[in-house]
Amino acid sequence: MTHNTVLDEWIAQERDVIARLEAGPGPGVPAPEQVEGKTGLELMQAMLRGDIPYAAIAKTLDFTIVSVAPGVAVFQGTPLPRHLNPLGTVHGGWVATLLDSSLGCAVHTLMPPGRAYTTAELSVNYVKAVSPKVQRVRAEGKVIHCGRQLATAEARLVGPDGTLYAHATTTCLVFEARR
Repeated sequence: MTHNTVLDEWIAQERDVIARLEAGPGPGVPAPEQVEGKTGLELMQAMLRGDIPYAAIAKTLDFTIVSVAPGVAVFQGTPLPRHLNPLGTVHGGWVATLLDSSLGCAVHTLMPPGRAYTTAELSVNYVKAVSPKVQRVRAEGKVIHCGRQLATAEARLVGPDGTLYAHATTTCLVFEARR
């Protein structure tokens, strides 16, 4: 598949997801009754359908969750001039946030009802600078281990041509959710 074909598919998928998200309640935090009794995967799927709010940071930083499966979450971002650092490349914090989102949501998909998580450690390796010339990047997070108290995951940030821009790992603490 050519770079342009992949990019066109990515943009079409993003457009479909954004339409569903915007048709729903928009950015925000789900109400307790929307969360209660649901698994993390059910919540992520409900968000993708536009049934519950999505995270406001996605709108702020120009990225979107595009798919979830058990132990996997894929986010897509649009590197824009407003994300540049003084050197003229996309700020590492933007890349780290995109990777952290895919890692955390991958872990979230494995949470049973009543369990939650938080990032305890995030390690990012930047291997190539991102610029607005790269029209989209994708971060795919995959869980390595999910236990009762600890979860680990890894993610890669790639362009539509397969170029690797960064990769990351996380350790998340897993705990009983507060009501």
